[in-house]
Amino acid sequence: MKIFVFIAAIIAFQTVKAQKIGDLIRKSTTFAEQYKPGLSTDDIANGLKEALQKGAQTGTQKLSSTGGFLENAALKIIMPPEAQKIESTLRKLGFNKLVDDMIVTMNRAAEDACKTAIPIFTSAIKEMTITDGINILRGSDTSATAYLRTKTNIALTQSFSPIIKTSLDKVNATKNWEKIITTYNSIPLIGKKMNPDLVGYVTDKSLSGIYTEIASQEKDIRANPAARTTDLLRKVFEKK
Repeated sequence: MKIFVFIAAIIAFQTVKAQKIGDLIRKSTTFAEQYKPGLSTDDIANGLKEALQKGAQTGTQKLSSTGGFLENAALKIIMPPEAQKIESTLRKLGFNKLVDDMIVTMNRAAEDACKTAIPIFTSAIKEMTITDGINILRGSDTSATAYLRTKTNIALTQSFSPIIKTSLDKVNATKNWEKIITTYNSIPLIGKKMNPDLVGYVTDKSLSGIYTEIASQEKDIRANPAARTTDLLRKVFEKK
């Protein structure tokens, strides 16, 4: 008797599970028909993946080129806020080149690191589900970028950090930075201590920059018909 009860429970569980999957498919299909008559949920999901891939590729290529960060006023990496007092003091003492070189080095390191981003983005984009796609379409004009950020932030941090450290170490920027900050922190009654982690700071700013650029690309695809360079992108993002 117990065996029959157990088997019945399994059958009931599988039936409920199948019903839930069926409900999800029906809801997805209904949403697709309402959003874009004539397009399937697969079309919409593939269109979003294509948009994300295009945005990620264009954004990373732009930022990984020489000057990608340094010559972009909105994304240029400057001295950390807590170190700007040191920067001001050094400039007053005539050490402009020292500070400028440090800033150039930080931006060059960010540009180097961006070259490793595409495979990580591509892997995350391939994992996008129909449910993810529906949530993205119902979201804001940067919801695809937000999705990508949640899926790639950890992997990109792990990828960027060693590259940025290597780039900074080439010109002894890391050692000089740590020496400057450590010296500053040792001054009596200095108050708030500074974070000597230059690699962490540049990594954070690099990631912020790359997601900002991808968000810009996503907005362009959504708003600008000329940015929809394939038939699928035009079908998915064309306004009703």
